Amino acid sequence: MALQEIQAAEGHIPRERIPEIARAFGLTDSEVFGVISFYTDLRFEKEGETTVRVCCGDSCAATDGYRILRSVADHLGISPEETTKDGKATLRIAYCLGNCALSPSMMIGDRVYGRLTPKQAVQIVDKNVN
Repeated sequence: MALQEIQAAEGHIPRERIPEIARAFGLTDSEVFGVISFYTDLRFEKEGETTVRVCCGDSCAATDGYRILRSVADHLGISPEETTKDGKATLRIAYCLGNCALSPSMMIGDRVYGRLTPKQAVQIVDKNVN
């Protein structure tokens, strides 16, 4: 919970805070780093204004999820798990959005889009990333 509180207050968990956190809980820096890097909801970098999650779980991967991921990444000019230089968008890989019947899927904010083509995904990103 302490890590979640730091992230909520600062938008991320700054790497320079790891020694302080480790001392507070009697852990090593490596242990704290391991926890932060293990949990996908915890992050070292600030998220963009809009988070785009492209599903690459089994069903979506079997129906072009990785092609959609590549198309969106190329369009935004970033790799997965990065944020655009202007801070407008962060691209994340998801491994299940709970929309398997409508694969492949993508989520922007809290809205899920299904049965996508790479072209449709890029168009949706354009409409949602300002």
